Amino acid sequence: MAPHPVVELTSEASWNLIEDKFTPYGKETLAKLVHFLQDEILPSMKLAHAQVPKDSVQRWKTVVPVIEELKVKARKLGLWNLFLSKTHYPEHGVPLTNVEYAVMAEILGRGGHIASEAVNCSAPDTGNMGSPEQQKKWLVPLLNGEIRSAFAMTERFVSSSDARNIKTSIKREGDEIVINGHKWWISGAGDPRTKLHLVMGKSDPDNANGYLQQSVVIVPADAPGVKIIRPMEVFGYDDAPEGHCEIIYENVRVPMSNMVLGWGRGFEIIQGRLGPGRIHHCMRSIGAASRALDLMIQRVTDPTRKTFDKFLYQHGTVVAEIARSRAEIESARLLVLSAALQIDKQRAKGALKEIGIAKFVVPAMACGVVDRAIQAYGAEGLSQDQELASMFAGLRTLRLADVHIQQVGQRELKRAPGLHKRAAELKEKEFSVLSKAGIKAHL
Repeated sequence: MAPHPVVELTSEASWNLIEDKFTPYGKETLAKLVHFLQDEILPSMKLAHAQVPKDSVQRWKTVVPVIEELKVKARKLGLWNLFLSKTHYPEHGVPLTNVEYAVMAEILGRGGHIASEAVNCSAPDTGNMGSPEQQKKWLVPLLNGEIRSAFAMTERFVSSSDARNIKTSIKREGDEIVINGHKWWISGAGDPRTKLHLVMGKSDPDNANGYLQQSVVIVPADAPGVKIIRPMEVFGYDDAPEGHCEIIYENVRVPMSNMVLGWGRGFEIIQGRLGPGRIHHCMRSIGAASRALDLMIQRVTDPTRKTFDKFLYQHGTVVAEIARSRAEIESARLLVLSAALQIDKQRAKGALKEIGIAKFVVPAMACGVVDRAIQAYGAEGLSQDQELASMFAGLRTLRLADVHIQQVGQRELKRAPGLHKRAAELKEKEFSVLSKAGIKAHL
């Protein structure tokens, strides 16, 4: 029997490890996604970039035509909302586990944000849920690919890596909620299709529990008082038309029904929405790294790029760098698959360690792989003529998006009492064994 087509884009060993965890539906969907990437998405990427106007105003008013065409094709193939698990969302979801979707997210990572949007699996839309009424008004259009959303948490002038520091105020006045705050790096806020912002702010700043001070509220993008100040740039890239915007919310008023889950449940919401989403980012990053390594290998074996009568791979440490990139990609994939499996078994809260490790290991790995590919391309690798520079810019931001290395380290330190106890017990057993043998320990 022919191997599954995903093997060509990942590895036979990793597929053999998880194949038995895929349902027939999962295998069929994955195969269709691989073919859709190769036959439709990758050939359309340059056209998609070309269809974003250079004009500084028009580029923020544009809906890219070829992406809309890809969305129609994807939906007909059943490649739609693949991130949304039927287990957790029976009414809207698809019957895929986190492990199954993790592999699909890696495949999508090879096609950048265009691939994810084509199958309606783009961040930040992939984390947005709410009450039945909120779902009917906002989630259904999101799942239909008719609108986009933005999640507004990070703030200017505040160290937002600790979300307890946010200053945006969310107050109740009569039968309305009033929002005042200054946010930035709000992804998707520039998109003309973005119709709602999920804004996190402080609703109970005097609560003794710092994790119960925050709430999340739905704010229509066109609500009075929502002011998009400017798009932020990452190494010069503005990522239009979605963008990452600086926004001021000035006396924005919304009805009480726009509160998500309830007052003081902001941290609960962001943990629930970011858990699986972090794995999606990690797997897409592995796909991007794999794409970069493919490009590097093509470059260093290109006979038209010989220098001093040698292929580029015959110079210096190029072969060793290729091997290092492959080893790092394979290791990272196993790490993220283990986290996805843990989410399936224990949900996101039971996989915090695995998610945390993946979140700081994978982006650094992917940046390293892309950087080696850029080196192989020389100056061209830094230019708009190759996808590597923009790929690196996107991946570098992920190293800032979540700060997990300290959390993982602190969690490891909590094991110290148990380790000391076991060490003492071992020492007693060693002493007993040595005493019976009539030998005095030298250590």
